[in-house]
Amino acid sequence: MRTIIDLHVLQTVPPSNVNRDDTGSPKTATYGGVVRARVSSQAWKRATRDAFRDLLDKSDLGVRTKQVVELLRDEITRIAPELADRSVELATATLKAASIKVVTPRKKEKEAAEKKEALEESEFLLFLSYRQVENLAVLAVESARAAGEDAVKVDASAAKARADLTHSVDVSLFGRMVANATDLNVEAAAQVAHALSVHAVANEYDYFTAVDDRKRDDDKEDAGAGMIGTVEFNSSTLYRFASVDVDRLNGNLGDLAATRRAVEAFTRAFVTSMPSGKQNTFANRTLPDAVVVIVRETQPINLVGAFEEAVRDNEGGRIAASLVRLAKYATEVQETYDETPVAAWVVGVGERAGLLAGIGERVSIDGAVRGLGDLVDERLAP
Repeated sequence: MRTIIDLHVLQTVPPSNVNRDDTGSPKTATYGGVVRARVSSQAWKRATRDAFRDLLDKSDLGVRTKQVVELLRDEITRIAPELADRSVELATATLKAASIKVVTPRKKEKEAAEKKEALEESEFLLFLSYRQVENLAVLAVESARAAGEDAVKVDASAAKARADLTHSVDVSLFGRMVANATDLNVEAAAQVAHALSVHAVANEYDYFTAVDDRKRDDDKEDAGAGMIGTVEFNSSTLYRFASVDVDRLNGNLGDLAATRRAVEAFTRAFVTSMPSGKQNTFANRTLPDAVVVIVRETQPINLVGAFEEAVRDNEGGRIAASLVRLAKYATEVQETYDETPVAAWVVGVGERAGLLAGIGERVSIDGAVRGLGDLVDERLAP
């Protein structure tokens, strides 16, 4: 009996550039033969992870960094201050025992000028839970104390075990790949789609000037701008989709209570978060117009097909038209493929959300989160 949670979100975003490409332009994609606004899955995953800080305790979270030697050094020093002088050596030995390759980074200009040696770093970004960092630090301290005056030898099997136990919520949801130690890989329990606008878009340009305050106040200076430039933007109604395999999540975490916390935090964070690109320029932060939560036993089902034909301006408003399309397409897919949801909830703003009444029970976001948590307890309880 599988438990799959699908999250479908319709959200209108005013003029903005929340996720830009290498040229500074808002990301786009062609779908249904027309250009759509796009926000990459990576951008919304990052926004979701950032939102976890307000929803979960630090012990439930992880850190993704190359600076693992420094991270482990600091934890060793915290646990055993008397080993501070050897903490770098112990951190490096412990990571190598866990098959985590560390290399000497390029020296920063300041470090080179001060003739300081840069600490080694992992070859690639490494995603570790804070509890795994603590466990590795404890192993390093135990190994140092056992060795006494002799050379420290960290047990490889113990190091790998401590790097692969007590996964954090974010590592369990989004996965981990360690290229040169594949046995430390973690299969992601969450899938996040690239958000797409339900309609065609054409990017626009904002031409701006900046005044030099001192020149403005000096009659002898010219009246020209101190700076000119352009910012590219668009506005859109986005369809967003994410799915969580609750069974895989529970397997990664190994704890029912943690799984419930993870499901509730992910649902709230994914729904209410927003990538932060150009936020100060556009103040574009909005909340979704509608959210549909569907629990299935078969597989994730992305309903983006409802918008393969772009919503047009003559359909009575993009939000209302999108709600009608989403409700119709969801019903048709479920009837065609004999898909009977385990449960479904609808969260929506105003009377328009009534257009989704046929899909699920209408609740607030708190009601949907609580309902999911109770369902996880019910379906995973031994």
